Amino acid sequence: MDYPIISADSHITEAPNTYIDYIDKQYLDRAPRIESEGDGDVFVIDGMDRPIQLGLVAAAGKKPEEITTGGVKFEDLHKSGWDPKMRTADQDRDGVAAEVIYPTVGMMLCNHPDFGYKQACFDAYNRWIAEYCSEDTSRLLGCGQTAVANPQQTVEDLKYMKSLGLRGVMMSGNPAIEDFDSEIYNPVWEAAIELQLPVSFHILTMKNAVHRGPRINSFLAIIRGNQDIMGTLVFGGVFERYPELKVVCVEADAGWVPHYLYRMDHAFKRHKNWLAPGTTLSKLPSEYFLNNIYTTFQDDWVAFKSADLMNWRRLMWANDFPHSDSTWPWSQDMLREHTASLSDEQARAILCENVAALYNIDTDSLMRSG
Repeated sequence: MDYPIISADSHITEAPNTYIDYIDKQYLDRAPRIESEGDGDVFVIDGMDRPIQLGLVAAAGKKPEEITTGGVKFEDLHKSGWDPKMRTADQDRDGVAAEVIYPTVGMMLCNHPDFGYKQACFDAYNRWIAEYCSEDTSRLLGCGQTAVANPQQTVEDLKYMKSLGLRGVMMSGNPAIEDFDSEIYNPVWEAAIELQLPVSFHILTMKNAVHRGPRINSFLAIIRGNQDIMGTLVFGGVFERYPELKVVCVEADAGWVPHYLYRMDHAFKRHKNWLAPGTTLSKLPSEYFLNNIYTTFQDDWVAFKSADLMNWRRLMWANDFPHSDSTWPWSQDMLREHTASLSDEQARAILCENVAALYNIDTDSLMRSG
């Protein structure tokens, strides 16, 4: 290919010192930490019901029968998850030139009930991930975290992330005060636009719908939280007020988008009186989604097949390394199969151009370095 392939959603595995060495001193004794449990290790977070098992957080490349939640030691995880000097080798193995990088433990922290604690953890993470990405700022593109404790703090968080050289902001899906359609967040959207920081909402970082049936059935409900936030932004008039705002719906797949567009428009045409008082939409809901919302996905073949039913200029492929859903290290084999139905222009956009334009990535330098 004459263009670099970029993952729009990859992850780190927080090192044992991520929070301990970087957190505000008043929270040091409660900082998230690794402890031994049975024959494996876990990440312990004070104030949460159970620790984070390490089996799923770095299971990329394993066969399904090898994937377990527990019984995994930290030293057995992919070293590039926490050591940036090892990262480019794993990128090269998967045929990936650069990655937009999200947290792992930080995803679960989004659901912590104590916003002061959560904010301190995210401040620590932002300092750590900026240092991690400084190893190669052209190939390691970090997203910072904010607890959304209040609009003023969130704006300051965005400014600090920009000063650290981070490329985007991952927001907790559970704001402390009002929901994201409230106009109290107008300064946040204004800051994100001014600072050119795309706003991301990742799966598992917000309260999800309760599932029924066996545990595996919960896997199908994971994307619901993201869909709810996208609908809140659209129907709440956020994109009506801020047409330049760019939001990323991360790791929730994209094959559902065409039906979601229809469903939103149907609701609006038949039940627009359900909009909140004072909210006016000058366009169909689908138009806001198609213009303002980007979606990332890994091996969602439905998304590839139905690209023409959405704005494929807003679709971004990802490998999700090193998580259990990752396509690493066989991404290239998968992509050859799944992009066969796309035009060359569409494939180039989904694998490179869309994410490069969103995060201002210098693709020429990536080609030279490759």
